[in-house]
Amino acid sequence: MLDATNENTLLIVEDDDVLRDRLARAMERRGFDVRVARCLSDAVDQANAELPRYAIVDLRLQDGSGLSLVEMLEERDPNIRAIILTGYGNIPTAVAAARIGAIDYIAKPATADEIVDALIRPRNEHAPAPTNPIVPEDARKEHITHIFHEMNENVSQTARSLDMHRRTLQRLLKRYEIV
Repeated sequence: MLDATNENTLLIVEDDDVLRDRLARAMERRGFDVRVARCLSDAVDQANAELPRYAIVDLRLQDGSGLSLVEMLEERDPNIRAIILTGYGNIPTAVAAARIGAIDYIAKPATADEIVDALIRPRNEHAPAPTNPIVPEDARKEHITHIFHEMNENVSQTARSLDMHRRTLQRLLKRYEIV
């Protein structure tokens, strides 16, 4: 737990309203003074008003890449501890995040404790290897389930959002026992 001071300001940039609100509450309980933004432009405005000490930034935002925000924060203050949180992780973006100053690159879903550990871990200390890594098929199921519920369980909307054929999605939902 952290003491709530100006040294513990945290900017959460996430376009998923439910995840952003849940994460904000969890971080407040852990002693952070939380600010939230749902898009890149809001995040830039907030950072210009008050530079945070910590930042959790979604990779894909509706109006741009979270990498550009991390780069801006790093240029303004190299001591800012920013992490990329993404459901679309891949090696090239992880490397790009590290090059521009992100201290970690975490795949969704992640627990609040995993995120706090990444934020407060000393710079020269590496994250431990996962003890119980998520199986890719489980990650896919969780992502599809999340989007399906976010789209009010509308199969056609979910399929469009996932860039997937509707019938393929229906088969997956049936296999995952979601519908």
